[in-house]
Amino acid sequence: MKPEEITAYMSDCTLCPRHCHADRSAGKAGYCGAGAALSAARAALHFWEEPCISGTAGSGAIFFSGCNLKCVFCQNHSIAAGLTGRDISVGRLCDLFFELEQKGAVNINLVTAGHFLPQVVCALELAGQKGLSIPVVYNTGSYEEVSSLRLLEGLVDIWLPDLKYVSPELSAKYSFAPDYFEKASAAIAEMVRQAGPPQIDEATGLMKRGIIVRHLVLPGQVKDSKKVLRYLHETYGNQIYISIMNQYTPLPHVEGIPELNRRVTAEEYDRVVRFAERLGIVQGFIQEGETAKESFIPDFNCEGL
Repeated sequence: MKPEEITAYMSDCTLCPRHCHADRSAGKAGYCGAGAALSAARAALHFWEEPCISGTAGSGAIFFSGCNLKCVFCQNHSIAAGLTGRDISVGRLCDLFFELEQKGAVNINLVTAGHFLPQVVCALELAGQKGLSIPVVYNTGSYEEVSSLRLLEGLVDIWLPDLKYVSPELSAKYSFAPDYFEKASAAIAEMVRQAGPPQIDEATGLMKRGIIVRHLVLPGQVKDSKKVLRYLHETYGNQIYISIMNQYTPLPHVEGIPELNRRVTAEEYDRVVRFAERLGIVQGFIQEGETAKESFIPDFNCEGL
């Protein structure tokens, strides 16, 4: 992608379903909170993804600043809403890929990069020309436009999307996006198309290609979680892996939302997992132990940038 193409995308931004038409090239922030400059808050080895993503050496995670969802319960609130981070160039982003590879990263993990897709595409193309040899992971909340995701054709190996809700009432209340399921389900279909069949390296247990759809169980929302799992399994079967997460952590910004100001109970999570088993989901991940702790949320202190 050429610089003038990046400018065109930034001057009237419709990259995501918000279609806010912000002139980001003129320094105006979109709904995501970002202007035209790439901004990130952390670039470091990350050990808390699914085992086939992190392995034992760690995933090379780059956390981008800003977000087009701004979920009220966001676990990465300081960067999604507060825009903690540092501006970097496309060239610097490309350099980060190789620095993480040299540190032993088993892949490059692009976390919430959708509002910077043109710049990211440019950096990935440059990295490909320079010989980047580890897989690229696209890690997203899934509120994406299919047309934007097609910019990544041939550049992403592993897709790591969320499917947060089926209910438009919940997505409107907690993510200000009543069309979330419509947009996210279409986005995931595009990711499945690009990913192809899952490929796991038998020797290392690491994913080389494929898609893992994540679902974070929220307190009091077992019914909607079951709808998410039923949709994914009936639509895709063994074309995808499903990760059922119990790590929801009530952070200070949800104190005014009583139903979210608690952890998911063991009984709630068990009901969701047992439902997945009854559906026949076998390609999946569940979480055990004390995952709902703030210690599982990284420090966004611009490490590695």
